[in-house]
Amino acid sequence: MAESKPPRKPVDKNRLAEIFGDVLPDTTTDERDPHEADASSDDWHRNNVPPHHS
Repeated sequence: MAESKPPRKPVDKNRLAEIFGDVLPDTTTDERDPHEADASSDDWHRNNVPPHHS
């Protein structure tokens, strides 16, 4: 005999985004500035160091 499972509630995407945040970027790579991709991640970190770490 097969057990029947109770029906699942539909996924509330707004609630998931509220809990887990946005997992996808707002823009795709073809929409971004191509020169921005040339910068290393170290450059990004150096440019975004908090003042108390200088």
